[in-house]
Amino acid sequence: MINRRGFSTAVGLGTGAAAVSLTGVQGARAASAAPRQASTASTAAPAAHAAFPHLKQIRAGLLDVGYAELGPAHGPAVICLHGWPYDIHSYVDVAPMLAEAGYRVVVPYLRGHGTTRFLSGRTVRNAQQSAIALDIIALMDALKIEKAVLAGFDWGSRTADIIAALWPDRCKALVSVSGYLITNLEANLKPLSAGAEHTWWYQYYFATERGRLAMEDKTLRRDLTRLVWSTVSPTWDFDDATFDRTAAAFDNPDYAAVVIHNYRWRLGLADGERRYDALEKRLATRPVIGVPTITLDPERDPFTAPGNGSSYRDRFTGAYEHRSLKGIGHNLPQEAPAAFAQAVVDVSRM
Repeated sequence: MINRRGFSTAVGLGTGAAAVSLTGVQGARAASAAPRQASTASTAAPAAHAAFPHLKQIRAGLLDVGYAELGPAHGPAVICLHGWPYDIHSYVDVAPMLAEAGYRVVVPYLRGHGTTRFLSGRTVRNAQQSAIALDIIALMDALKIEKAVLAGFDWGSRTADIIAALWPDRCKALVSVSGYLITNLEANLKPLSAGAEHTWWYQYYFATERGRLAMEDKTLRRDLTRLVWSTVSPTWDFDDATFDRTAAAFDNPDYAAVVIHNYRWRLGLADGERRYDALEKRLATRPVIGVPTITLDPERDPFTAPGNGSSYRDRFTGAYEHRSLKGIGHNLPQEAPAAFAQAVVDVSRM
């Protein structure tokens, strides 16, 4: 078992400048880092950190990106990418742990979220997968990060997977919750089991005008996203303050447009932009990922594929480990931060 108090010892920091004690962090959460293909156990607990100490802004590509940054400026870079319907606070406990371990941790708001803004009103509010991946490449360029460990879940996993596949020279290693999430538009046209389709209910709701209007209405949007939180993380006992902290990121003026476009595009109901066609053509081939990778499967996430990672194992051709976390739902970094942070440290040494 690895908890917050034992994190420094568990990752082998030893003594000297890199040796960090986390004994001052309250609210320890049990988690484990397992060997290949083993299951791990983790329990949920209240968050130890209420917020990031401060946020930064930087112009990068099409965006003015809002992001949190912790840790030494010259430490090995880790970029943590959030999913939907979440924000940077999915990493509010992970980031300090990694920063104390000597990593430079960058946690950006994705386009349409939080303080991230489009630089031009003329830019299409496009959320197809390659556009979001290029946002992160542009952010790395702006921050002068040549190479980083990329770690994410949901939209963040997909984005990290794409960068690892298409720009492996920018990705030192990868932590991907739910494994290989690169979207295949042709495959997305095929029906799933009734249970799986039921889990994806909001995706089909967003395909309607009614769903779009709901996302533009603050009250209805909050109701919908909170329901998703409860559904996909059935064991996570989050409180009102935790949800409210993240829901503030949904007040971004482009939030509804970005979210609706993402889910409609994935179903073939909205067009992408021609400038991304070449990248999407490459992604349609399901490119393999050769960088060192640890995949994490949360047991209680209804989107977790059966088979303990076997359904996507062939997409990873480099050094690889798979870990399953018992009792954990979709928002894995926030529900089991010690296990997520452990995976980042471990993969950076593979």
